[in-house]
Amino acid sequence: MPTYLGHSTFNRIKKYKLTDFELARQDLFNHFHIRKGEKLMNPSFGTIIWDLLFEPFTLNVKDAIAADIKTIIGYDPRLAAKNVNVSDFGQGIVVEIEVVYIPTNQVTSLSMRFDRDAAKRSSGTTTMVT
Repeated sequence: MPTYLGHSTFNRIKKYKLTDFELARQDLFNHFHIRKGEKLMNPSFGTIIWDLLFEPFTLNVKDAIAADIKTIIGYDPRLAAKNVNVSDFGQGIVVEIEVVYIPTNQVTSLSMRFDRDAAKRSSGTTTMVT
């Protein structure tokens, strides 16, 4: 079984080395932090959620976000989406995902909040809870 190794300065005090599932989870988080079309030389990278935050939360919007999430997770051969739940809250959208880390069959739940107020400022912020 391969060991994946990477580095991150996000939310780290002294630990910069990430491995295996921790690295895959951070890569996934990074993908959701970027608005689709923002990444230089790769306009298909990122998520549509930031563009849909101010739209009425209809079934079509919910389904489009769920499909986008599954597509993003499908880009990473280390991960598979088991369950995806999309809902709204007063100031944004909450995404709850059960993710399988394929090399070890580890299953974990991730919850991300996309906040409308944060999206108005610069590139916005996402909060992820594991």
